[in-house]
Amino acid sequence: MELKQYFLIIKKRVLLIILCVVIATLTTAFYSYKFFTPLYQASTKFIVNKTVEVEQMGQQQMDFSAMGINIQLINTYKEIIRTPAILDKVVQRYPELGLSPEILSSMINVQSVNNTQVMTITVVDYSYERATKIVNAVSSVFQSEIPKIMKVNNVTILHSASLDDAPQAINQRSNQYIVISAAVALLFAIGIAFLLEYLDDTFKSEEEVQRLLGVQVLASIPKMKKKQITPFKNISSQKQAGEGRYANMEG
Repeated sequence: MELKQYFLIIKKRVLLIILCVVIATLTTAFYSYKFFTPLYQASTKFIVNKTVEVEQMGQQQMDFSAMGINIQLINTYKEIIRTPAILDKVVQRYPELGLSPEILSSMINVQSVNNTQVMTITVVDYSYERATKIVNAVSSVFQSEIPKIMKVNNVTILHSASLDDAPQAINQRSNQYIVISAAVALLFAIGIAFLLEYLDDTFKSEEEVQRLLGVQVLASIPKMKKKQITPFKNISSQKQAGEGRYANMEG
């Protein structure tokens, strides 16, 4: 098929193509805006800071070897936070949260800040107030339990999540899915148009008759428009009116 034929097929089915694109776009837009749920994030920061030792003269100095050890300990602390030793305690001490250890583990995320002694715990939830309560509960239990587990008290909370903060959703409404839906619907509709054209085995022009059957076209009946069709009643009335013009000359 030539490019011109492709264009004619699309032009012939343009209403079908537009209809498919409009329905898909409106459906995706309705779903995106109707069922959009914002997510909020709350976080706390720790510092692993057992890096000061006292000299014999009573002066304090930084123990840089201990700093390197503390940075390595953060990887251990990341795993300890997700263990039942911490999460079970959170569930027991804060039953109002209504969470199980498994769900709590899936909600929290622990990261170190650029290979420093700072560690961040974040919680994402549909409610900023609930996310704040959860992350503060986990932080409090972790700080109180880590000396019992590691036999060292080197964790200090730098920043706790506050309900006074102005929360902003971390996910925003996006038109990306609407654009993708419209593009996919356009391709699908064009494919349907070509499929319908392929399944239509009727002759559409005199050229097709000559090319496929190898015979000459002697006559053709053009397609009449609706306004060109004269009703049968009008034809009958005109015929009767015409017959009345003749007179009988016998006698």
